[in-house]
Amino acid sequence: MLIHPQFDPVALQLGPVAVRWYGLMYLAGFVAFWLLGRLRAKDAWRGVTADDVENLLFYGIFGVILGGRLGYCLFYQPAYYVEHPLAIFEIWQGGMSAHGGLIGVLVVMALYAYRHGIGFWKLADFVAPLVPLGLMAGRIGNFINGELWGREAPAALPWAMVFPQAGDGLPRHPSQLYEAALEGLVLFLLLWFVSRRPKPAGFVAGLFGVGYGVARFFVEYFREPDAFLGLRAFDLSQGQWLTIPLILAGLFVMARSLRGAKSH
Repeated sequence: MLIHPQFDPVALQLGPVAVRWYGLMYLAGFVAFWLLGRLRAKDAWRGVTADDVENLLFYGIFGVILGGRLGYCLFYQPAYYVEHPLAIFEIWQGGMSAHGGLIGVLVVMALYAYRHGIGFWKLADFVAPLVPLGLMAGRIGNFINGELWGREAPAALPWAMVFPQAGDGLPRHPSQLYEAALEGLVLFLLLWFVSRRPKPAGFVAGLFGVGYGVARFFVEYFREPDAFLGLRAFDLSQGQWLTIPLILAGLFVMARSLRGAKSH
């Protein structure tokens, strides 16, 4: 059985400015997007240029942060934030939703595609493989902070871990690392491999929805539900209920993409 290392959440102190590991993880995700995006943009058939990548990154940062924060407030604690609206801006207190961040990115992509005359699904297929490494970085940030820990695990499990922040001394699943591996690395490799050659418009984006949704749904069985929510209907967590529509939407987009390809 392991003990969480209790990392200092502040990676670097520059006078009054504290640079936190969680912020650095976001930065790592954005850098990965930029580097891999420019690499993908070298394939002319993708229809996205290196300049588009830089513009998408700039606007996407706002989409991720605003969508992630507003999504958390709306999906997880709406009553609290209605009573305390100024708390919405207290991002340093934590509270970001991956589902909300995804919605924010979709809005940014839709606006960018419209303004620049790029097909939305072509753009979505380009962006989809660039997202998982950012998700992975975010989950590593959760692990460093010792937050969003897992459910109780058998003490005999070699990687079972005690999170002192939980305050109960129980061995738990390091579910943040499970998510980093499945939603991050595995999904990235899958999407990168599938998108090496042209696919029907929307197929890769739909696969992202299904892949992320299935990975998140599975890992939620090992992640401790939010204390203020607990488990919902059918003993599913809020994260699982939010993920079901994403899986269904991904399947629909993939089927629509393949159906459209056959009709041409």
